[in-house]
Amino acid sequence: METDRQDSLEARMEKLHKELGHAQGSPEEAARAASDNDRKGYSQALKISSEFIAAVIVGAMLGYLLDLVLPTKPWGLVIFLLLGFCAGILNVLRVVGVVTAPHPVDRIGEARNKDKRPKP
Repeated sequence: METDRQDSLEARMEKLHKELGHAQGSPEEAARAASDNDRKGYSQALKISSEFIAAVIVGAMLGYLLDLVLPTKPWGLVIFLLLGFCAGILNVLRVVGVVTAPHPVDRIGEARNKDKRPKP
C-alpha cells in the first residue's frame, strides 16, 4: 500500500514537472519576453518625460511671448512657467493612470442617470 502511494506521488510529480516545463517555455523565450518588457518600460518613461518637458517649455514660451507683447516683464514668464509645470504634472498623472479624464459621452450618461434616480 505504501509503495502504491509513493508510485502515485512520483507519477504526479513527474506530470507536474512536465506541465511546468511546457508552461514556462524555453530560456530564450523568457529572455525575449523580459527584453520586450524592458523596452515597453523605457518607451513609457521616454513618453512621460517628453510630455512633462514639453508642457514646461510651452508654458515658458507663452509667458516669454506675453512679456514681449505686454509690459509685465517677469510675471508672465513666472506664471506661465508654473502653469506649464502644473500641466506637465497633470499629463504625467494621466499617462500613469492616477487621474482619468471622463469622456464627454460618459458625462452625458452620468447626467441622465442623475435625472432617473428616484427622489426621496
